[in-house]
Amino acid sequence: MNSEKIPDIDSEKNSEKNTGRNSEKNSEKEKISSLAGQIMGLARDDILMHLRFFQLALAKLECRERWELDGFAMDGNTCCYDPVHVLKCYRENPKSVARVYLHMLLHCIFLHGFQIDKLEKGKWDLAADIAVENVILEMGHGGVTLEQDGTAARKLAQLKESIGTLTAERIYRYFGQEELPPQEKRELCRLFSRDDHSLWKPEERLEMTKEQWKKISERVRTQLRSFAKSGTANLEKNLEETVRERYDYGEILRRFTVSAEEIRLSEEEFDYIYYSYGLEHYGNLPLIEPLEYRESQKVREFVIAIDTSASCSGRAVAAFLRKTYSLLKDRESFFEKINVHILQCDAQVHNDEKVTNEEELEEFLCRGKLTGFGATDFRPVFDYVETLREQKEFENLKGLIYFTDGYGIYPEKMPDYQVIFAFLEEDENRAPVPPWSMKVILEEEILS
Repeated sequence: MNSEKIPDIDSEKNSEKNTGRNSEKNSEKEKISSLAGQIMGLARDDILMHLRFFQLALAKLECRERWELDGFAMDGNTCCYDPVHVLKCYRENPKSVARVYLHMLLHCIFLHGFQIDKLEKGKWDLAADIAVENVILEMGHGGVTLEQDGTAARKLAQLKESIGTLTAERIYRYFGQEELPPQEKRELCRLFSRDDHSLWKPEERLEMTKEQWKKISERVRTQLRSFAKSGTANLEKNLEETVRERYDYGEILRRFTVSAEEIRLSEEEFDYIYYSYGLEHYGNLPLIEPLEYRESQKVREFVIAIDTSASCSGRAVAAFLRKTYSLLKDRESFFEKINVHILQCDAQVHNDEKVTNEEELEEFLCRGKLTGFGATDFRPVFDYVETLREQKEFENLKGLIYFTDGYGIYPEKMPDYQVIFAFLEEDENRAPVPPWSMKVILEEEILS
């Protein structure tokens, strides 16, 4: 009897069918992948041809397919796309793909993805999308127009009336002050959101660093000027916000520190071995007494001048004072006894609040009310400080911080203490600060 196994003909047929199906699926997937890649390439070429100042940025932003993403996303280095979603978008409106590509590119150039770990995500996502779409609409590139752009433009005009220049930072600040109704938020997302921000992540996990993208943004800004293209005012404003120098407000306050001895145990100069040995062998007679004094670098005397002119809002002033207070109340920065004068002023000094300790500073923040609200002249503050010095109000005045909008008359004479003019935002229309002073643009998250 033949013991050889009889082949399972039906099983072999099913296997061949499955292999055929898998082959067809792979072939279809490769076709979709190839078509989507070509569409993304066409979108990139369209942007490059009409907006050549983005050439370097486009070269640095990689494009990579990511199946089952069901949309578009950017992680700071790579533009990710779902091939099936690309084909759907292209079939509905060929311009929509180039629009999303440009949208993600601007997120990179404006460094939007690098601040995601510092800010409230939902508000920052929407603020960044609105800023990017505003720039795109203003550039007026016909290759990326969408049917809803007319409605979006009208909404942007309303936002500009309330906010002014639409950078992501300013929009985010506005959202922090004015809580959006859910319906309004949904409408804004519908009009301006194009990509998924879930891949945005902290800088240390990215191949392209924030500084590398900042250099690219500087190059874009330089090339933009040479092209002299109309409709790029908001692009330039956003680039200015991106490339401007950032400041550590805590480091600024440390400029006002002085050396002084304070009655505190100096642990590093205390030897416990000899101290314990003396107590053990000589009763209550330690061999080495702990030093009662140690030298510290802390803030002791300075002036905070608050511009209360009509253009400086009470909310911004309160945020500035709260942040200053939170930095000063740290025991490592603040002497127990201080001499800080908080001046409220516009074209004259209206109020002088002297605080000498943490309790008085906290009390002022709780009960203090702004006065003034007239025009701005910086000179009376400096004259007033000189009067205080003549009256021996200060022993060693280190400096003055002037929180202002910058629209005022600066003094010509340089004082013999440090002066910092602090602004909430950059403004090319205001006069430059005197060369002997320091200009600081305070970050919105610093005052949050």
